[in-house]
Amino acid sequence: MAAMETPFESSVFLPDIRSAYNIGSIFRTCDAAAVARVYLAGHSPCPTDRFGRARKDIAKTALGAEKTVLWEYKKNPKLLLARLKKEGWHIVAVEQAPGKVDYRKFKINKKKIVFMFGNEVGGVSKSLLSLADSVIDIPMAGEKESLNVSVAAGVILFHFKQR
Repeated sequence: MAAMETPFESSVFLPDIRSAYNIGSIFRTCDAAAVARVYLAGHSPCPTDRFGRARKDIAKTALGAEKTVLWEYKKNPKLLLARLKKEGWHIVAVEQAPGKVDYRKFKINKKKIVFMFGNEVGGVSKSLLSLADSVIDIPMAGEKESLNVSVAAGVILFHFKQR
C-alpha cells in the first residue's frame, strides 16, 4: 500500500507523559502516520533506558515502531521547544485551553508542525502552553472531559495526515 503524502512535515512532542504504554502506543501511531520524529521531554520514558537497553514496557505497545520512528529526549521541555521554534517548527498544542480552535477547523499553513500532547492528568502545562504557536482541541460530546493521550494523538495525527 502506498503511503499518503502530506503537504507538511509533522513531529510529535511529548512532555511529561508518565505511562510507558502510552508512549509505546503513540510511537506505533506515529509510525502509521509517517511522523518524522518523536520528541520526549521531562518525565516521559524513552524507548531505551539510561544504559541503552530496550524498555520492554514501551516495546510491548509500540510493536517495533520505537525502532522505526526517530526520537530524541531532552530533560528540559522549554529548551527543546525553544530550539524547535528556532528551527522553524510551528508548535501546535492539543489542549482544552482559552483561545483553542476545534481541530476540524484548524488550517495548517506551515511546512513543519510539531503536535504537542499533554500529561495524562494535567494536560499541557501552562508554561509550555504559553510557548505554543497554536492551540487546538478535540471537542467532547460525552460526560468525560478528555481522551487518553494516545487516542488523542491518533485522532489528531490521522486527521491532519488526510489533509
